[in-house]
Amino acid sequence: MPAQHSRRALLGASIALAGTGIVAACADGNAAADHSGMPHGGPSGTTAPEGYVSPDGPEVAAAEKLRGAGPVRKVALTATPSRLELGGGRTVSSWAYGDRLPGKEVRVTAGDTLALTLANHLPQATSMHWHGLALRNDMDGVPGLTQRAIEPGADFTYRFAVPDPGTYWVHPHSGVQLDRGLYAPLIVEDPKEPLSYDKEWVVVLDDWLDGVDGSTPDAVLKELTGGSGHSGHAMPAPSSSAAADDGPSRMLTGATSELLGGEAGDVGYPYYLINGRTPDDPSAFTARPGDRIRLRIINAGGDTAFRIALGGHRMTVTHTDGFPVRHTATDALLLGMGERYDVLVTAGDGVFPLTALAEGKKASARALLRTGAGTAPAASAEPKELTGQLVTADRLVPDESVALAAREPDRTVRIRLTGSMAAYDWAFDGKPYTADQRNPVQAGERVRLEFRNATAMWHPIHLHGHTFALAGTAAGARKDTAIVLPRQSLTVDLDADNPGLWMLHCHNLYHAEAGMMTVLGYRR
Repeated sequence: MPAQHSRRALLGASIALAGTGIVAACADGNAAADHSGMPHGGPSGTTAPEGYVSPDGPEVAAAEKLRGAGPVRKVALTATPSRLELGGGRTVSSWAYGDRLPGKEVRVTAGDTLALTLANHLPQATSMHWHGLALRNDMDGVPGLTQRAIEPGADFTYRFAVPDPGTYWVHPHSGVQLDRGLYAPLIVEDPKEPLSYDKEWVVVLDDWLDGVDGSTPDAVLKELTGGSGHSGHAMPAPSSSAAADDGPSRMLTGATSELLGGEAGDVGYPYYLINGRTPDDPSAFTARPGDRIRLRIINAGGDTAFRIALGGHRMTVTHTDGFPVRHTATDALLLGMGERYDVLVTAGDGVFPLTALAEGKKASARALLRTGAGTAPAASAEPKELTGQLVTADRLVPDESVALAAREPDRTVRIRLTGSMAAYDWAFDGKPYTADQRNPVQAGERVRLEFRNATAMWHPIHLHGHTFALAGTAAGARKDTAIVLPRQSLTVDLDADNPGLWMLHCHNLYHAEAGMMTVLGYRR
């Protein structure tokens, strides 16, 4: 489990109620409780184009019924203003789940029914998205599309069958809340786990600015967009602190990476964290020499790709984005925002740095593997493995159990990635996101998505509710988030087997909020 650190909850004497009510279908097909007192209308609170499956429609209920109803695992989380201790005596005011950074790990078994109640003690409306899970559409957690936002002072229970084992995570899909402390690992255990290992180390990577010298993600977005506002994504009303213009400039220029094909990012963060800790005061994972350790690595960052390596060790990649691959040895891995990798290592004897280089940003995050006596290397030291062999996702071969069967596509959806850093007008096909956008697909189709990146920036593209196979390669690993390099193309194939309205977006948080989002919609 990740090292997690307590904080004091700071709640105002009163919380202003704002935003919309909540309504979504529960796993049994009945309407969930609405805590707003408002009329329901549609599940999203918007008027959707006709002819498409509704998030709470009978097609979604039928797909959920086929998944079955396993044992119910009840979990409660609270989103709340917090004081977070990042290490080295640094304490910041932010928002978090419960009393930890990262939030308390949610661990279930594939086949379970998860019933997670999220209580909103924030001064903004919020939501919870289950990154990577092919769950029922009305539980996907996208306000304005699949549900109404959870008001301040309200709570909502997400209830759904958990289909696939793997490493996932949860975060809001409400404005730029992800770039605070609102994230937590979601680990789905395999009841027939084929891997053999002694210990498990969940590793969450993050870039951090909230509460540092007055910075907030809202102020950063305002700076990047020139105050032009947000996309058509359902945005919570800013809190008084979020609306402040305080804080230094966080706009980043001149950050380049050969691995990323040019520009590395838009935002310069003061800190980079592993499991909520700065590199000069890192968390430590304790094991014995010879232990076989499974690392579950999650990039929860807003604008940073991380290149990660464990000093003195080779890693064996076993999974990407929750799905197994043919075991592949490597020295280092590159993770875009939202990506996950599972690796196995055999622990040496001593103290070893797990270093996550903020790609192109001349800074790092760090944790320690401690198996014996010894002194930790300096925080600035970088293990040689960071510049060793690096296996990318297109080189990974899916395990036979999850390989997508060969089939010609029934439909091809072509999407052009557009925009620039100067104008900060990131979009698909030059059209900023609106909630009524639809890229139509039909249940049962093999769908090919072709992304052509016409920009000078790399983009990690994420599809909700599905995994896809990387097409055009001999490998075809199954993923839900994949990097599209500048001026390059990416082709992926998927089976349209989960009806609903599904977000497709860049997982650079600020690109998405500028407008680089759209919807894959199932026709009735």
